[in-house]
Amino acid sequence: MNWEQLLSLKRYGDTQKRLRTSQDETRLGFEVDYDRIIFSDSFRSLQDKTQVVPLSKTDFVHTRLTHSLEVSVVARSLGRIVGEQILKNHPTLLKQGYKMNDFGAIVATAALAHDIGNPPFGHNGEKAIGEYFKNGNGQKYKDFLDKKQWQDLIDFEGNANGFKIITENKEGIEGGLRLSYATLGAFIKYPKESLPKKPTNQIADKKYGIFQSEIPFFNEVALELGLKVSGEKGSVAFKRHPLAYLVEAADDICYTIIDFEDGINLGLIEEEFALEYLIKLVKDTINSKKYYQLKYKKDRLSYLRALAIGTLIKEAATVFLNNEAVILKGEYAYSLLEKCKYEAQINDIIKLSVEKIYKSREVVEKELTGYTIITKLLDVFIEATNNSHKGSLTNYDKLILSLLPENIQKPKETLYLRLLSMCGYVASLTDGFALQLYKKLTGN
Repeated sequence: MNWEQLLSLKRYGDTQKRLRTSQDETRLGFEVDYDRIIFSDSFRSLQDKTQVVPLSKTDFVHTRLTHSLEVSVVARSLGRIVGEQILKNHPTLLKQGYKMNDFGAIVATAALAHDIGNPPFGHNGEKAIGEYFKNGNGQKYKDFLDKKQWQDLIDFEGNANGFKIITENKEGIEGGLRLSYATLGAFIKYPKESLPKKPTNQIADKKYGIFQSEIPFFNEVALELGLKVSGEKGSVAFKRHPLAYLVEAADDICYTIIDFEDGINLGLIEEEFALEYLIKLVKDTINSKKYYQLKYKKDRLSYLRALAIGTLIKEAATVFLNNEAVILKGEYAYSLLEKCKYEAQINDIIKLSVEKIYKSREVVEKELTGYTIITKLLDVFIEATNNSHKGSLTNYDKLILSLLPENIQKPKETLYLRLLSMCGYVASLTDGFALQLYKKLTGN
């Protein structure tokens, strides 16, 4: 892979090559991508979607929106640090007009959108949609779909849904948000379809990132960017865009440190214990005199959090640059933090977070509520849209369909697309609105 292709400014529908030298520096193409995400309905809905605790009533716990904004800030710093060195390593990019901030803008935008396809109620929202088809009422559709379509549903993936959201053609809107292909490449952490599903040592094979419905456009993007083919004959799979490693690292940094901070603020982790874990992470950079001058625990925690994030940004950038050649060959098999010198400290924090936060009674009880809500919503919306397609609408179905956004009330032409459309609609709901809809449907 080469950086000139990987930094493509092309957008859906372009018939001529976009040159970096012809870009308006006051409104750079990669920065336009950022603006389009910010102003999208799907991004705004993240303000009421779970990051750690579903349906939290506290004012200090992160939502998907605040998490995405923070990841984007971290990603921008990572992109600029890496971009500065890449331009030194590849001076021809400078002649073509590329600048350090281009890398920052691409990675920041991809990071801003990284959770845009996630359902309500956290990662268990994805599992609830998958379980509906694998073990619930959705099982009855299995024999009417091919294996790859079925796998898309039983392993419903927020990353794939995110790519669909930002690229999907709609009536009168071609190419979705029409982001640059460089940004789309950085967004796709798992550039492969849902099958074949087999374990490998590649971090990019951990999940999948493309529904069957988006394969044609994804192939176009991958070809333009020059991504290396990695799949077997007959399957769609590519090596990652190098900047996707930076997006992943920014996300890893934020959920490691900030989810941990949320756990402390919720009282799920004792502050003294938590401070000890963070000090271990920043022992090489901490100013002890400044730290002990801070009177309140909350201020000491904020200081340590800022130090920890800054430390991990520098470390992730170093790992990337030390492995740039391997990454460009598509042969780097790990996340950046997996190979950093703070791996042990990071793993200690994650282990404690899993035990004290993600498996806490409060979180588990609310995730169970999410399962119930998602199952009910899928039941009624799928039944109504299928009946509409068959021309056998009941009055109840008509009422149900009237709750859907106008642009998806008309049923899709195939069963797979109808099912995926309803999964996408349920995934688009905020935690609060999903709960509200459920209460109305059950007469509460």
